[in-house]
Amino acid sequence: MAKNPPNLPPPPGSGDASEPLSAKSKFSCPVCGGEAQWNPAKQALICVYCGTESPAKLDQESGEIHEHDLAQALRKIPDSDRGWGAQKKTVRCQHCKAISVFPPERVSQRCDFCGSTALVPYDQEKPPISPESLLPFKISETNARDLVRKWYGEVWFAPDRLKKAALTDTVKGYYLPYWTFDSQTHCPWEAEAGYYYYETEYYTDNNGNQASRQVQKVRWQYASGVVEHFFDDELVCASKGVQAGMLREIEPFPTTTNLVKYDPGFLSGWVVEQYQIDLVGAAQKARQQMTEQLERMCSQQVPGDTQRNLRIDPHFSADTFKHLLLPIWLLSYNYGGTAYQVVINGYTGSIAGKYPKSWVKITFLILTILIIVLIIAKLGSK
Repeated sequence: MAKNPPNLPPPPGSGDASEPLSAKSKFSCPVCGGEAQWNPAKQALICVYCGTESPAKLDQESGEIHEHDLAQALRKIPDSDRGWGAQKKTVRCQHCKAISVFPPERVSQRCDFCGSTALVPYDQEKPPISPESLLPFKISETNARDLVRKWYGEVWFAPDRLKKAALTDTVKGYYLPYWTFDSQTHCPWEAEAGYYYYETEYYTDNNGNQASRQVQKVRWQYASGVVEHFFDDELVCASKGVQAGMLREIEPFPTTTNLVKYDPGFLSGWVVEQYQIDLVGAAQKARQQMTEQLERMCSQQVPGDTQRNLRIDPHFSADTFKHLLLPIWLLSYNYGGTAYQVVINGYTGSIAGKYPKSWVKITFLILTILIIVLIIAKLGSK
């Protein structure tokens, strides 16, 4: 669920002040005429040339974000719900398969996600489904660089040469495509619940003497129950440009409380990745994620000390979805011929990443452990 989002009113001289900006409106600086870009630090449209804040403001009280009926949408998405609401250029990387969307005047020579030069224009039969909403950047570029530097300082096995390199100069902000799904679930379950008990067992020890010990046994009983759960904004990332595991590490994104209605103005100055998992594929993945979570919930309800043969029968109803954009800062770099990424949640600042390991530091650690073990063994033998 989401709160009411903003619309962008027109800058002075663009027409009726009560008329919202059209989808193709440009956000111009009132002083120098340059294009204003969304600034997460100031939460405003700022001219990149002279620093003037655009008079276009975000009205947090207007507009609504709707959940869409999933079954109806899977039958047909109307053309009016497709497109970006502004002119965009789309290219696809032949290496990592990411589809990048940016203003038509920009010339891109390298993939923003993996650095490959193998970019080709991307055309499709139908425009993508329009985002319903987005989460604006809250972490500024300066904050993102500081977070990367701090993270590098905490990864002990990273080579010193890597930490000293000016890699944070290449950190870039992106909006990634996500789907969210809501569903009311009713999930009956059956299982065998195991209860521990102990029996005394007699045996002959190595010296030929009779001895006894307690042996654990399990008594199995049939058990059943029902889990009722409402999934609210189950996230499915539709990106191919960023590693899925790292994106999971920087979750959650506050999609239930802080979303705003999609407006092209929020994307001014930012690169957007177009979804590559469509609604059908995302719905299937969401159903799989929900089923896995329901299995864990049912498992927690099984009484006793252990369990086996858990069977669940989930039923889903009132399925709805949203398509939205979520902000990240991304650092992509190559080290020793291998590509690495560091990703930052553009709203909360959570960070995750991969980095090369220094064999010198690892060898030093192993030798140190071996020396400590030998010292302890020697002291114990005295």
